[in-house]
Amino acid sequence: MNTRLVTRQLGLVCLLIGVFMVLSLPWSHPSLGFRNDSSVTITGQFERGAFFAVLDSVAICLSLGLLLLYASRQAQGKLYRKEAMAIVGLSWVLATVLGAMPFYLAKCARGPCVRLDESRATASLLVQSGFMSQWKTKSLVDPIEVPPALIAKMLGAGIDGLSAQGLAAAVPHERRNMTKLLDDLVASDPDWADVLVPPAAKTPWGESSNYRIRIGRMSFVDAMFESQSGFSTTGATVITNLEDARLMPHCLLFWRSSTHFLGGLGIIVLFVVVLGQGSAGKALMQAELPGPTQDSVQARIQHAAWLFAGIYSALNVALTVIYRLFGMSWFDAVCHAFGTMATGGFSTYNSSLGHFDHAGIEYVTVLFMVLAGSNFTLLILFLRGKPLALFSDVEWQTYAAFITVATVLVVVFGLANQDFASQTESLNSQIQSAVRYGLFQVVSIMTTTGYGTHDFDTWHQFSRALLLGLMFVGGCAGSTGGGMKVIRHLLLFRIVSQEVELSFRPTVVRPLRLGGKALDDPALKTNILVYFAIITLLFVSSWYFVLLVEPDSTWGSVAENKMIDSASAVIATLNNIGPGLGTVGATCNYAHLSAPVKLLFTWLMMLGRVEVYVILCLFVPRFWRTV
Repeated sequence: MNTRLVTRQLGLVCLLIGVFMVLSLPWSHPSLGFRNDSSVTITGQFERGAFFAVLDSVAICLSLGLLLLYASRQAQGKLYRKEAMAIVGLSWVLATVLGAMPFYLAKCARGPCVRLDESRATASLLVQSGFMSQWKTKSLVDPIEVPPALIAKMLGAGIDGLSAQGLAAAVPHERRNMTKLLDDLVASDPDWADVLVPPAAKTPWGESSNYRIRIGRMSFVDAMFESQSGFSTTGATVITNLEDARLMPHCLLFWRSSTHFLGGLGIIVLFVVVLGQGSAGKALMQAELPGPTQDSVQARIQHAAWLFAGIYSALNVALTVIYRLFGMSWFDAVCHAFGTMATGGFSTYNSSLGHFDHAGIEYVTVLFMVLAGSNFTLLILFLRGKPLALFSDVEWQTYAAFITVATVLVVVFGLANQDFASQTESLNSQIQSAVRYGLFQVVSIMTTTGYGTHDFDTWHQFSRALLLGLMFVGGCAGSTGGGMKVIRHLLLFRIVSQEVELSFRPTVVRPLRLGGKALDDPALKTNILVYFAIITLLFVSSWYFVLLVEPDSTWGSVAENKMIDSASAVIATLNNIGPGLGTVGATCNYAHLSAPVKLLFTWLMMLGRVEVYVILCLFVPRFWRTV
């Protein structure tokens, strides 16, 4: 292992991250306008604390980068596959830690916390999502409030978890009054804010009980989770309110979206340039980038990587302009373009793209999500006047078929069960709503973007199960989409078909084919089978870990959903989806989960975005040996 060569490359990664952080600094000044929505709480002042937090983070990145470059100043030698894998794996670890610094140093708000005091006995409750601002789109269903009697039972059992709706139902205030109360408290920026319940009020904790409200700040584990979710383009979050600049300043929101842009672009360049040779990368890209010799293949891959970066950046610019024409502010347009083209899903609003409630924005986003989930090599050929290269590709055909069939099924079952509109609306209106929301959510999940315009957790069970299955598929190879990739599922189907035939025709010899072409890599079959075995093992072991570590109190009155919710959370992070089902569904987030589970999900997001071998090999002692 040439450690000095690896160290030098890691130093360059630190400098790159620091340079990207600098681009977030201007958004701390109110002259840029930020967002043009009157419902967003904006201070109208220079975001001083966030500005210096980002500036300090830039200094840390640049200092560490220069230190690593100085330590490796005598680095010599050639970059081989072993060093390349170490660089990619360690770069993602570095990116996670350095990307977390702005959130941590700025003491970003994770969400409101409530402490209830009764007879000197204290119960701490973490409010999950939607407490300070409600979902504003009519299509999103408001969760059912938890009955006060059940909350009393929960508190009596010492449960450490309560939903925002449960809190609003328990205290003697309407939800909007509680929201106003908390906003007023935040405006005064208290360390703790005490609120006395009126003596005549009847609460589950008795009369004249006290409760205290404060804003829970991000721990470093929370910050790393948010950072890795951005770089891996997962889009899962621990932030419960994005719409108050006092809690989540604009420059940090921009950095949060910038991690999507860097992650979406970086994964292509790193995967194609660094891992474009050898069994892991070459096995999936050999059909798109053939070459007579190893050197020629590498040269063509490097050339294609720069083409990928060019078309990726151009699509980001084009989408930004389109969003602006649809009425978004420049801030919203840039951030949502980053989230769409990187198939990430970070938004600047609590209700994601559903905040705009604009059919035009949603259909344009669907188109660009489909493009982002397609093989960029085929997109380049399409732009060069070779559309058949895209439409005749067997992987893209399968990709399009998955989207089409899943959308039709979701629409049909949604109409039959009134998932999208009530029966009082006209049939034409119901069909339009079903197509609009069903298509968007299917494409969002299939491409691993994770944007939301409708609460799919309220859909028919079959539709929810269908979305859960799509989480295992993902986009095409050579795209910014995460997941297991369509091509792997195609190859697995071919391999299983051959093995079944060999069971009754043991002497037959058939080459593995894809799209009518024989794949001559002898290790490809083994690699595909091992990959699926690793993913299955990771899923099952992580699922069991969450079931054992995460307390039942996280689910409160719906603890019976713990098993399926935990499974969906593992799937959503391992495959870079973002939202799962239930407690981590479309209207919720990951803020209420315990620190060990968040660390597990941070690791899973990294495994899902980079080839699993690249991360797993970092834990193998033999990998680091010189010989």
